[in-house]
Amino acid sequence: MTAPLTRQRPPRTRAIMLMQHAAGMLVALLFLAPLAWTVLATFKTKAESGEPPLPPWPVHGVSVENYFSIGQFGSGLSHYVGNSLFVAISTAILTILVSVLAGYGFSRFRFPMKAMLFVLILATLMVPFQSILTPLFLILAALNLQNTLTGLVLIYVTLQLPFSVFMMRNAFDAVPNEIAEAARIDGVKGLRMLVFVLGPLVLPGVVSVGLIAFLNAWNEFLAALVFLTDQDKYTLPVLMTAVRSGRFGAIDWGALQAGVTVMMIPCIVLFVALQRYYIRGLTAGAVK
Repeated sequence: MTAPLTRQRPPRTRAIMLMQHAAGMLVALLFLAPLAWTVLATFKTKAESGEPPLPPWPVHGVSVENYFSIGQFGSGLSHYVGNSLFVAISTAILTILVSVLAGYGFSRFRFPMKAMLFVLILATLMVPFQSILTPLFLILAALNLQNTLTGLVLIYVTLQLPFSVFMMRNAFDAVPNEIAEAARIDGVKGLRMLVFVLGPLVLPGVVSVGLIAFLNAWNEFLAALVFLTDQDKYTLPVLMTAVRSGRFGAIDWGALQAGVTVMMIPCIVLFVALQRYYIRGLTAGAVK
């Protein structure tokens, strides 16, 4: 009995695949190099942190004093991490709630001026955020929400909603109408339809909206710098500015790099954990 023949790829095809893998690894290294450089720089001593950046790894011994330095700055690193977590998580939750309801309404209901309202929501994406800083500041001041984390959350949610509503509308449009009609025959209507029938089907879109809102709120700098004046309410990006502006213009590069490393951790963990849903959510509605 003869062994089955195995089909081998032509040499040219294998060479092309090797070149593609090599190119992919090179691009990945180009993206990972700055991250690795930053992490390695945090383990330098205080004196070595102010020296020329090459080589990026510690030469005069490994030290964690940069992390102790950033941890003791102001009210403590944990306090500012808590501020950023409150703002980012609250922004993600509110964005998900509003965008899911709005996307469901635009996708499944008919009402007057539906198309025009949707276009107006998308049109706000073309308005530069810097051009509305003054009106937003005056509105928050009138509502007694200026210099509060709650007011900052409301600003972030407002900025996230146009794109989030667009994504959720597409996610609901990708669900066949036959599924909703079958559920209606079984007596499922209203919010029960949204939560128990359509909700699991648009979960990738919901995760994508929440992840994007969290990352944008976690890393946002300009609004937090403008609307927060009390140092105890700073988020991590604004804290990094305060760390950078040391006494007499001195910059503590080691502490700054340590703070940046701490800021990267939640972003990397969330993206790796939710990557599968994120990719599916971005492509929701692309193919029907």
